[in-house]
Amino acid sequence: MFKRGRNRDEAWEGVITGKKRSSPDGQNMYHRLVVTLGDGTVKEVRVRRALWKSVEPGDRVVKRPGETAPVKTV
Repeated sequence: MFKRGRNRDEAWEGVITGKKRSSPDGQNMYHRLVVTLGDGTVKEVRVRRALWKSVEPGDRVVKRPGETAPVKTV
């Protein structure tokens, strides 16, 4: 039921192609980034609001093994 932390060992890198946010339960706001990876696959990743606000489509993000969230690359 709970998936948080399951993808901690996952590693990927890609370009942000979209940003989404939703409030399906009417109380909590969920922020997601749509990322196109190097091999062409598209991944939708839930992120914290601070990261969501600091990136725009076209920015690159990297998720390293052992980290819980992706980071913006320069």
